[in-house]
Amino acid sequence: MRIVLVGPPGAGKGTQAAFLAKNLSIPHISTGDLFRANISQQTELGKLAKSFMDKGDLVPDEVTIAMAKDRMEQPDAVSGFLLDGFPRNVSQAEALDEMLTAERMKLDAVLDLEVPEDEVVKRIAGRRICRNDSSHVFHVSYKAPKEEGVCDVCGGELYQRDDDSEETVRKRLEVYHTQTEPIIDYYKAQGLVVTISALGKVEEVTERAMEALKREDDDK
Repeated sequence: MRIVLVGPPGAGKGTQAAFLAKNLSIPHISTGDLFRANISQQTELGKLAKSFMDKGDLVPDEVTIAMAKDRMEQPDAVSGFLLDGFPRNVSQAEALDEMLTAERMKLDAVLDLEVPEDEVVKRIAGRRICRNDSSHVFHVSYKAPKEEGVCDVCGGELYQRDDDSEETVRKRLEVYHTQTEPIIDYYKAQGLVVTISALGKVEEVTERAMEALKREDDDK
């Protein structure tokens, strides 16, 4: 299957993408991973992307699109892929359609993870990270440390990243509503959108997504 995963920040896209890709035996293609890989390998696209990032500028669509195209042409993606973070806007969605049409391929589904805005803010703003080891992550509501402000694992100080503040989260949501959400209508016009609730336990959301994708596949 060829799937695009969409949803607001805090919807759990990265987590769900990893589980779904494993269950469907297709590669998980994340925009963040693409950038990191191209920059660390110092590819021409990576150098170009870094030149914009170093200036604090957004990486142009054409660079992101070229990276995605290169990754989708790798042997492991021949029978399908799951795109996470791409396309991010309508112009990227149109470019993806052109790419797939040129290769005589098409998307099977666009999985829309739906989460109420207040829940997004609660999920992200409640995160606390250990200063000693950023892999030690807690949450004031869902995974509270035994002692407030102290990491259960190493005793380090827990803090809230600037990116996780409520003000920043709401700004990120504004960007999502303005730039990314319109692709849902774009794909709805093609009859590709499958919307599921991303509330509940991780495995429940994965099961919900797999069932919805199976129904979508059976209907075609």
